[in-house]
Amino acid sequence: MAVVNLDHSATFETLTMDWETKRAIIEDLERFVKRKELYRKVGKAWKRRYLLFGPMGTRKSSLIAAMANYLNFDVCDLELTDLRSNSGI
Repeated sequence: MAVVNLDHSATFETLTMDWETKRAIIEDLERFVKRKELYRKVGKAWKRRYLLFGPMGTRKSSLIAAMANYLNFDVCDLELTDLRSNSGI
């Protein structure tokens, strides 16, 4: 796993996406961040996952960049093609 400086200028304002979907994602991100202490109290890992799929060029990476920029989070790039077990993570 490598933490990469995505250095991507995408924001929710620059994404080509309907406003309702953007708003739903932003609300989900904000709810997740606000619940960090709750995750700790119940002994759960504080993590959020999104499954994005689609052909190349459909701005999946731009959405990830916008989310990371919005939260000021780093992005972890996992290369899974050679992974054979969880111990490799």
